[in-house]
Amino acid sequence: MTTISRHRGSADTTSDAPLEATRPHGFGTALGLLRLSLGWVFLWAFLDKSFALGFATGRDAETGVVDRFGDAAWVNGGSPTKGFLSFGTDGPLKDFYGSMAGQAWADWLFMIGLLGIGVALMLGIGMRIATVAGAALLVMMWSAALPPANNPFMDDHIVYALALAVLLGAGAGHHLGLGSTWERLSVVRHHHWLR
Repeated sequence: MTTISRHRGSADTTSDAPLEATRPHGFGTALGLLRLSLGWVFLWAFLDKSFALGFATGRDAETGVVDRFGDAAWVNGGSPTKGFLSFGTDGPLKDFYGSMAGQAWADWLFMIGLLGIGVALMLGIGMRIATVAGAALLVMMWSAALPPANNPFMDDHIVYALALAVLLGAGAGHHLGLGSTWERLSVVRHHHWLR
């Protein structure tokens, strides 16, 4: 094994060297951008379903007419779970998910999950909770329509769940985020699950 001595600022490449020393330049920025991108996916879904902004919610499928802030908006009494869980599910769990469609508790849990995961990822805080909750939500969404339309088992929900695990393991909250500041908080230092 080759070792570079520690003098004149040279790096030690033995197994004791920090992982950051072996990462290519820009890796931290890429991690931060990936975390922000996934955070935006969750946060945007929350905003679109809350206010019927015309992307996945508030657009008439037949005419293409958009009714922003209309009846489909969650803030105006629309259900963020009813459409997909009633008509978009397929496979062995169709009846299970269909029984939740439009239920107030399911709407609230879904929307709180989207908002919490999205905000945590965007800020780079609470990455453990965001990863577990996000992966659980993504796997549930994947299992609601089995098998996937374009592959025997793999789809973007699984890829996103794996990406969340990578972001957590790589400490992505510290890159372009508030992860370092968050982890210095007394409550977070005493309750590691909040990291």
